[in-house]
Amino acid sequence: MKKGMLLLLALIVIGSMSVSAQNGRWTTEKANDWYRSNGWFNGVNYIPSDAINYTAMWDKTSFNPELIDRELALAEDLGFNCVRVVLQHAVYADDPEYFLKTLDQFLSICAKHKIRVMPAFFDDCVFGVNADPVIGKQPEPLIGWYAWAWSPSPGHTMVIDPRYHPALEKYVKAVLNKFRNDPRIFVWDLYNEPGTAIAQPGFPLVRKVFEWAREINPSQPVTIGIWVENKDWEERNAYFIDNSDIISYHCYGNKEEMSARIEKYKQYGRPVICTEWMNRPSKSTVRDIMPLLKQENVSAILWGLVNGKTQTDLSWGHRPEKMPYTGEWQHDLFHTDFTPYDKQELELIKALNGK
Repeated sequence: MKKGMLLLLALIVIGSMSVSAQNGRWTTEKANDWYRSNGWFNGVNYIPSDAINYTAMWDKTSFNPELIDRELALAEDLGFNCVRVVLQHAVYADDPEYFLKTLDQFLSICAKHKIRVMPAFFDDCVFGVNADPVIGKQPEPLIGWYAWAWSPSPGHTMVIDPRYHPALEKYVKAVLNKFRNDPRIFVWDLYNEPGTAIAQPGFPLVRKVFEWAREINPSQPVTIGIWVENKDWEERNAYFIDNSDIISYHCYGNKEEMSARIEKYKQYGRPVICTEWMNRPSKSTVRDIMPLLKQENVSAILWGLVNGKTQTDLSWGHRPEKMPYTGEWQHDLFHTDFTPYDKQELELIKALNGK
C-alpha cells in the first residue's frame, strides 16, 4: 500500500510539473490564426560584423547602432522581414536599465527596415575556450578559428547551478514584461540549443524558462527549437514540442533532409519555423532550401548576413593550422565591405521575397 501511495504521489508531482509548464500554451487554432495573419517570415540570424560574440553586440563598450543600421539596410533590400538574435544575460546583470534601453533601440532600428525580431534569452553554444561570458571589451578574432570567443548566455556555470536561477528569472521576466506586447517582436525563442556542451544538466533551466514565460503570458508565441534528432533526445524534443506555441527547429542538411524534417514537424498541425539553416558545403543552399521552405510555408531564418569577426565563412571546427581556407563559405551572404558572396543567391532571395 505504501509503495502504491508513493507511486501515485510521484505521478501527481510529475503531472503537475507538466501542466504547470504547459499552462497558457496557445491552442493550435490560435497559433495558426497568428501565422496566417503574419504570413511567411524569411530572414537571418543576425550578429553585427564587428561583434565577435553576442556579448560584444550588446555591451556598453561595443554596441554599434550605426553599423547595425547599415547592415540591416542590406537585409531590407533583399526583402527579409525578420532577424533572430541572442540576448546576453551578463550585460543585463551589469546594468538592467541600459540593457532594456539598448534592446529597445535595436528593435527600433529593425522596425525602420521593416524587420521584426526573434530574441533568444539563453544559448549554450561554445566554440572557443570560454564557457562563461565576461562583459567589457571582447577578444579579437583568432584568425582561422570558427566563432572564436563565442560567448554563451548566461554561461555554463549559471545554467548548471540552480542557485543562480532566481537571477535568471528576474532577467527573463524583466525583458518579457517590457516587450510582451511589442509588435516589433514576433516570437520569443526561449533557449538556443540547450545542452550543446553541457548535456542534461541544462535541462532544468529549460523547464523553468517555459514556466517563467507562461507567467508573463506575452502576446507573442514562445518556442524552443529542436536541434538534435536522435533517440537520446526524443524525450527532450517531445518536451520542446509539447510546450511551444509554434514548432521551431534547426536543419543544416540537404534538400532531402530538410523535406523529411518539414514532413515530421508539420504533423503537429502548428506553424513551423526553421530558425537555423544554410551550410553550403553540406548542400544546405539558398538555391535548394529557400524555395522549398517557401513552397511548404515554413518560415526560414538562415545563418547569417555579413561576414565578420565570427569568421562563420569557415566550416565548423576550423582551426588556424588549416589556413588558408579555400572552400565554399559555410554561412553568410555578404563580405565585410558589403559586397555579395554570390550575386545569384541574392537575386533568388529577392525574387522569393517579392523584390
